[in-house]
Amino acid sequence: MENHLTPNNQVVSTLTEVERASFYRKTYMHLAGAVLLFVLVETLFFQIPPVLNFALSLTGGYSWLIMLAAFMFITNYAERLALKSENTNIHYLGLVLYVIAEAFIFIPLIFIAVMVAEDGALTILNQAAIMTLSLFTGLSAIVFLTKKDFSFLKSILAVGFAIALGLIIAGTLFGFNLGLWFSVAMVVLASGSILYQTSNLVHNYRSNQHVAASLALFASLMLLFWYILSILSRD
Repeated sequence: MENHLTPNNQVVSTLTEVERASFYRKTYMHLAGAVLLFVLVETLFFQIPPVLNFALSLTGGYSWLIMLAAFMFITNYAERLALKSENTNIHYLGLVLYVIAEAFIFIPLIFIAVMVAEDGALTILNQAAIMTLSLFTGLSAIVFLTKKDFSFLKSILAVGFAIALGLIIAGTLFGFNLGLWFSVAMVVLASGSILYQTSNLVHNYRSNQHVAASLALFASLMLLFWYILSILSRD
C-alpha cells in the first residue's frame, strides 16, 4: 500500500512543502470519505427498524450510560488501531469502526430532530451541517494561516471533557436537564478540540498517519455537529 511506511516516518512539520501538501490532501480526503460513510450508514440504520428501535431504547437512564461507555470504549479502540498499528488495513478498520459507532449513537438525536422539525427534517439537518462545516473550516483556517501550535489546549480540553462527562453522568442518574448553556459550552469545547487536532495535523503527526489524523478530525467535527444539532433541535 502506498502509505505503508515512509522513510523514517518523519514528523509532518519536517517534510518538504510538497510532501506536507500531499499529507494534508490525503487526510482531508479521508475525512470527507468518513463523513460520506457516516451519512450512508446513518441512512441505512434508519431503514432498519430493529436497529432504530434498539438505539432508541437505550436513550433513558442507565441504558444511555451503558451506550456512552460502549461508545467511549470503541473510540479508544479505534484510535489505537489507527495510531499504533503498522498495517494500513488496520488503520482503515479503526476509522470505519469509529464511523459506524458515531452513526449508531447519533440515531436518537437525529430522530429527535426529525420529530421537532416543522418545515422538514432535512432543513434542520442541513442547517446544522452548514453551521458545523463553516465553523470547522474557519477554525482550521486559523491554524493553517497562523501556523500556531495549539498543543497547550490539551490539558484544558482534558479538564473540560472530564467535567462535561461528569455532568452528563449526573444528569442521567438524577434526571435533570443540562440545558441550552451546556450545549453552548460543548460547542466551545468542540471548537477547541478542532483547533487542537488541526494543530496536531500540522505539527505532530507522522507522514504515515493520515488515517489517524482524519479520525481525530472526524471525532471533533462530529462532536461539534452533535451539539449544534442539539441546540437547533430544541422546541
